[in-house]
Amino acid sequence: MTRTTTRSAARNASLSSRKSPPVTVHLRKMYVDCRYGQLHVHTAFPSSGGFDELVPLVCIHPAPLSGRVFRSLLPDLGQDRSVYAPDLPGCGESDAPEAAPSVADYAAAVGDLLDSLRLRQVDLLGYQTGSLAAAELAIARPEQVRRVLLAGTPVFDARERETFNARPWPARARDDGSHLVEEWQRIRRSRGVHATVARLGEDLAAALRAGDAAAWGTAAAANYAAGERLPLVRQPVLLLRPRDEFWDMTGRGEALLREVRRVDLPEQNGGLFDTGSAEVARYAREFLDR
Repeated sequence: MTRTTTRSAARNASLSSRKSPPVTVHLRKMYVDCRYGQLHVHTAFPSSGGFDELVPLVCIHPAPLSGRVFRSLLPDLGQDRSVYAPDLPGCGESDAPEAAPSVADYAAAVGDLLDSLRLRQVDLLGYQTGSLAAAELAIARPEQVRRVLLAGTPVFDARERETFNARPWPARARDDGSHLVEEWQRIRRSRGVHATVARLGEDLAAALRAGDAAAWGTAAAANYAAGERLPLVRQPVLLLRPRDEFWDMTGRGEALLREVRRVDLPEQNGGLFDTGSAEVARYAREFLDR
């Protein structure tokens, strides 16, 4: 009996010492239908499939960029959950509406994605203009959205709104091409001195690809009634505040949210998901995996 017990213990010890096989994260792209045509979606999911493991995460990018903003984050968080990063309507490779959408319209398009994928519950991550769409989706679907992570939230005051509407950005095309230099300089200020020329060029190309729709997302954010809408978010919120152009505005957002924890990231800037992706992933796991 002692011998059998010893053999059993040895076998159990051998099994416990074996390492779990490494997780392979599958990075894919797909299209789904929405009210404006088709949404292009960047996805990540673990080799186990991701279903019924951790709550799926939907990431909403700043306009006029695309879901590619989250490309450094997807392989990390996609190890144990499904992650979806759609290109908002008129951005990236998604179809554009016929007229400028509101923040609620952007949120509704992402809601169409949730319906197409039949996701019963999700967490949201919104970045800059995408953070307002995430908040609006959380308001519209309080039973479906569990937790909300917002980064760099643009809560404009009346003066800032007036300034933006007088000179919206990204700048509209001009015959002499001066808008290209203006937009390049704006992107460089946002991204910071460590941004590569390739990354600046990628952001500029996204604005050019969007054409006249490039300023739709920022205009929707600038004219969003944040003071009325953000207090309606009832889910727990983690508010990340990088030192980007929305540093002060993000502080205003904190005062409007009900159940919120703010984390300042003073070493990060508008390139948060390039240089600070690992830090964001760590905070996201602490917040979302409870």
